[in-house]
Amino acid sequence: MAEAWLIVGLGNPGPKYADTRHNVGYLVIDRILAGQTRVRTEASADGVRYTIAGPGGGELNLLKPLTYMNASGVAVREAAGNLGIPSDRILVVYDCLDLPLGRLRLRRGGSSGGHRGVESVIAELETSGFLRLRVGIGRPDCETIDYVLASWSSTERAVVDRAVDVSAQAAMCVAERGIDAAMNSYNGQTAESESPARESTTGDQT
Repeated sequence: MAEAWLIVGLGNPGPKYADTRHNVGYLVIDRILAGQTRVRTEASADGVRYTIAGPGGGELNLLKPLTYMNASGVAVREAAGNLGIPSDRILVVYDCLDLPLGRLRLRRGGSSGGHRGVESVIAELETSGFLRLRVGIGRPDCETIDYVLASWSSTERAVVDRAVDVSAQAAMCVAERGIDAAMNSYNGQTAESESPARESTTGDQT
């Protein structure tokens, strides 16, 4: 039987944060769920988990932590422990200031890059060996916290919508074909691209 996966979309709960740049991980989870006809939903104080049929007949678990960004790891640890899913089958999707708006980057493990949600996941899992999908939101001239907690501008929305769509495809590719195949297909792709850009999987891992 195919192995189960856990895909985590980082974000903050509640309508106040729903349209903010920091919630792009939530948007990717929503995009994967769109069109699914059979979804099992389980909620706890720490997160909401959705289970759908994964590639090859395995389970694909999608998680939105409800612990707020800086404590995201609590929900990830709980879900991974309950499901018995190891770190190399956990994919965390989140916003990245160091990538241009709409640029995607998959990677294996590594540091948090200063992202507080990822820092929390590393601390709670006691490993940095989980998989990452970063979605570029660009770096602003203003204070970072104000930028990530602000809503998308009107000029960003079309780019973000395309980036979320491609990110959902990339996440499913990881579960179906593995991280190497997904990196080869999607690393470096921008939201304006019509097809995945090809980049070496041995390049920048920051």
